[in-house]
Amino acid sequence: MGEFPGNLWSHPQLATAVTSEDWGAVFRTYRKLTGLSQTKLGERVGLVQPDVSDIERGRRRVTSVEVRQRIMEGLGVPPDFRSASVPLNRDTDPVPGLSLPGAAPDEDLLARVTSVVDSSHRVDAATLDWLDRLLAEHRRAEDTIGSRPLVDVMRQQLRTVVDLYAGARGDLADRVVRLASEHAQFLAWMAQDQAQTAAALAWYDRSHEWALEAGDANMAATTLSMKAHMAWSGGRGTRCVRLAEAARWSAPGTSPGVQGMAAQMAARGHALDGQADDAVRLLDEAEGLIRRASEHPEDEPVWMYFYDETWFTLQRGMTALHLGDWRAAVDHITVGLDALPDEYRRDKTWYRACLAHALAGAGESAQAGSVAVASVPDAAAVGRPHSWNELHTTAALLMRRGAKEGQQLVAALREFD
Repeated sequence: MGEFPGNLWSHPQLATAVTSEDWGAVFRTYRKLTGLSQTKLGERVGLVQPDVSDIERGRRRVTSVEVRQRIMEGLGVPPDFRSASVPLNRDTDPVPGLSLPGAAPDEDLLARVTSVVDSSHRVDAATLDWLDRLLAEHRRAEDTIGSRPLVDVMRQQLRTVVDLYAGARGDLADRVVRLASEHAQFLAWMAQDQAQTAAALAWYDRSHEWALEAGDANMAATTLSMKAHMAWSGGRGTRCVRLAEAARWSAPGTSPGVQGMAAQMAARGHALDGQADDAVRLLDEAEGLIRRASEHPEDEPVWMYFYDETWFTLQRGMTALHLGDWRAAVDHITVGLDALPDEYRRDKTWYRACLAHALAGAGESAQAGSVAVASVPDAAAVGRPHSWNELHTTAALLMRRGAKEGQQLVAALREFD
């Protein structure tokens, strides 16, 4: 590991720099110890090379909690350093509702479902039907407004569901546990969307446990597929494949759509590792499962509403992007974007950022810059950190190729940083 053979974060100069939040010193020392260039370090933390240079030289200060979190995660800063250098600020934390004393969900939630709790609440089928509809509406609202405004609302709604458990009997008790599992899965997704990895994993674990208790094979498999998605987002192809395969064999009797989700996640993991044949084979299998699912949508769980052929086309584009097949990536993502409903604002922002990346890779710098710059406002509003980071990656690629659009994109990003 460069000049320092031991644990990187045990180096006193680096430890002191991160604890004191001297990010310029962090970058300089980290690069000295690892031999990374400014460009490569920037790719890890979602910044373009000129920004890394400005931070190192003291020309730019890191004041955004989001940028600090990207640096922490991208450089692999240990948790004990993170807690010292990124204090909880409920006014600026990207997901204040998930900023808990520990990584797990509230400690009392499990106790409320697994033990007898005195409660005057009583539950009936009509109440649970209403909560089902409310959750479905919140899922669709999140497609448009993003996860941040909904986190606190959904935490309180989950507490309401859990409080009903003591007053439920028989099948109604099973429904309450299943509904709690669905809420926990949605909270996990929102944490994942905001790159709150530890909280997301804790919520997925809670959701998975409750799904098994309620006998909900579809949700049990979905939580594993979403963990696979997290692994894919973190660049861990092998783990993505293993979790996706676990989603398939560990929960028999799942719907074709849920099986298709797992198959395409495994395909994405293979693509990330450059295994094109396995990726294409699993994508073909997933496409067949999606067609089956579309023939009987009433048999699919409600949270699979987004999983259709349009979404699958976009996944083919993402797989091509991983494999460096730029033209195929451009074609598939363009077709998918044209068919994606306008109310899916967050997803459209993400795939537009990926389209810009594919266009840049294909050498179409002018078009890449145009798509990317047009995506910046939405990426700043509902696409942080993932779409935002993808636009930084696109800017870095354009600048490496000497395209003037790279500087134009950097300027646009700085307006919203």
